[in-house]
Amino acid sequence: MSKKADNKKDSKDVPQPVAAEDAPTSLHKKKLPKKFYEQELVQLQIELVKLQEWIKLKGLRVVVLFEGRDAAGKGGVIKRITERLNPRVVRVVALGVPTEREKTQWYFQRYAAHLPAAGEMVLFDRSWYNRAGVERVMGFCTEDEYWEFLRSAPSFEQMLVRSGITLIKYWFSVSQEEQERRFQARAADPTKRWKLSPMDLKARALWEEYSKAKDEMFSYTDIKQSPWWVVNSDDKRRARLNTIHHLLSMIPYEDLTPGPIDLSTRPEPRRRYVRPPMEYQNFVPEVY
Repeated sequence: MSKKADNKKDSKDVPQPVAAEDAPTSLHKKKLPKKFYEQELVQLQIELVKLQEWIKLKGLRVVVLFEGRDAAGKGGVIKRITERLNPRVVRVVALGVPTEREKTQWYFQRYAAHLPAAGEMVLFDRSWYNRAGVERVMGFCTEDEYWEFLRSAPSFEQMLVRSGITLIKYWFSVSQEEQERRFQARAADPTKRWKLSPMDLKARALWEEYSKAKDEMFSYTDIKQSPWWVVNSDDKRRARLNTIHHLLSMIPYEDLTPGPIDLSTRPEPRRRYVRPPMEYQNFVPEVY
């Protein structure tokens, strides 16, 4: 496995955890308190807004891959990254099953169509690594297609990096026990059952097969130009904070936050507008 690349931004430039009276004495033994987590998340999201503006101003092109087992917490992290950002600058790509036409294309083609233009950051909720994971384990690709992918992926990513794209790859690592707990929680919650796909249920019996596929994938694709960064995701709150903190450390940026905006004086209305009768409009019933 290749040696990890050095961070592009000194950790001292990234917001460090703020002092909180309910902060845990041992971050690896106690569950992260909700109050502490929310305080940290707000501070990191403020930094994400700064990063967004820097990406837009400098015309950067950033790609972030989120990979990992089912229920590893990828979607939760992506949600916390994007919820305060401009979707015109930071967008999420979550592709479904390839169409019959896409199956005849160069494997990377449908992913390449979603790569960022200048001033954009694209978050892939699963990516071209489907071939090394679910397709490999479930038999959705041939042996030749699988090995060709492992040979081609490093070259494809090196090409992206040489073209000026910043490529960051995250693998969310969850234990078998925690994954099962999350599956059971989803099954019991009507608002989350949609997250349990037939493929997820089949994967429950293939833990070791997925482990072997992940190890083999890492051995071929954990390269200097685009290394894998593993996130311990058994604790969702820690995983979210750690991932965002690390993402901020990977791209040097400056604070472009505008100064305070004066909204104290509002022009007086000209009194020339007359609203049409309200009975001419359709209103949503006020049930609540």
